[in-house]
Amino acid sequence: MDDFEFWHNKWAANQIGFHLMEVNPLLMEYWSATKPQRHDKVLLPLCGKSEDLVWLAERHDDVQGVELSSIAVRAFFAEHFYTPLVTELSTHHTSYQFDELCLYTGDIFTAPLQPVDIIYDRAALVALPETRWHDYVKRLLALLNPGGRILLVTLDYEQTELNGPPFSLSEEVVCRLFAGLSIKKLHRDEVGAQHPKRAKKGLSRFAEEVWLIERMDEL
Repeated sequence: MDDFEFWHNKWAANQIGFHLMEVNPLLMEYWSATKPQRHDKVLLPLCGKSEDLVWLAERHDDVQGVELSSIAVRAFFAEHFYTPLVTELSTHHTSYQFDELCLYTGDIFTAPLQPVDIIYDRAALVALPETRWHDYVKRLLALLNPGGRILLVTLDYEQTELNGPPFSLSEEVVCRLFAGLSIKKLHRDEVGAQHPKRAKKGLSRFAEEVWLIERMDEL
């Protein structure tokens, strides 16, 4: 089964334990680290039907999201009682536009996304297998304007103890993937042995980390 089929099946079966019912507390706490301005264009890759979209659209005039599953995108608008303008862009991509929000369905690698100033990745990189990490980061950087910032949330655990997704990314891996950019760890939450996330899976360690990655070059 390829990545696309895996995630399509998850949404079709409503097996979406990865979906947060509320705005991610880490977003609310660390978004200010990106020095956001109202005019900054924002991208949420692999956004699902995240509540983070609404939170960011309240603070920015242009928020894009891209999601493989049309089920997730339609559910997002239905649950918020938004009626978007739906445009069939191709056989593979459709856009859903509502005020500040524009969500694209389809593959992030081919979606007609516009360059942005800030990328917020809460559950995208960790959803992809290691074989796709390099290409994914390359795609993000191609979409990031000079001086752009990425707020990235990753997980750190012993990968041999649990099959992904989500996948584990160590500090060494994050630094290698984003080599040449400014990389700063903003947060690490190492949970105790009795924490449900760790105890249920029998993990020797489990941590959630938040990174600020900044593009300093002038393209």
